[in-house]
Amino acid sequence: MKLQIQSVHFTADQSLLDFLQKKLDKLDTFYDRIINGEVILRVSKPESHDNKLVEVKLFVPGATLFCKEEANSFESATDKAVEDMKKQLIKHKEKLATH
Repeated sequence: MKLQIQSVHFTADQSLLDFLQKKLDKLDTFYDRIINGEVILRVSKPESHDNKLVEVKLFVPGATLFCKEEANSFESATDKAVEDMKKQLIKHKEKLATH
């Protein structure tokens, strides 16, 4: 899957980018018609504990799926976002199958 990854007000290292790509590529097993995706990484409220924010937007035929997760690290926020996106993809696929 082609991903566009943006990091707001910081530079993400290559290991984080590889981690994101690897995790989001696994979503192809649940719905193989994903066109592309966008990921936005940002640090919100630097003084708080859970301040790493990951926004994932996936473009599929006929819809755009979006989720936003916040955690204490980008990796754990990505894991939560992938779980959320997996549920959305399965629901979208089932909805298409019934029509």
